[in-house]
Amino acid sequence: MTTREQTRRAVRGYHEARFRGDVSAAAAHVGEPFRFQSPFFTSDDRAGHLATLPGFVSIVTGVDLISELYGEAEATLVYDVHTATPAGTQRTAEHFRLDDGKIVSISLVFDASPWQPMRAEIEPDPGQNL
Repeated sequence: MTTREQTRRAVRGYHEARFRGDVSAAAAHVGEPFRFQSPFFTSDDRAGHLATLPGFVSIVTGVDLISELYGEAEATLVYDVHTATPAGTQRTAEHFRLDDGKIVSISLVFDASPWQPMRAEIEPDPGQNL
């Protein structure tokens, strides 16, 4: 199996598990150290990031994958996330970096303006170590 194929399997495995709400399966694709960045927050905590997945998935009603680009140790997915929120459908780009076949960095890019009225419900509790 090529490194590019390993990258594809890890990223698709994470993506599919996350949107199924299967945190354990998603966690199997995430390495240490780990960093997550989005328009709302940044986290260097793998466990904290994984703990946010069930809450996010609870508002998702569907996902339409638009594009997948895979390299040796990086990947980018572009997709529409359909939500049961006033934000509706959100076009999203997600860039992954991998080390030794595990995801060590995720950068999430989307227009945060539709989410601003819901910001207090979205942001992690300041007491959490995210």
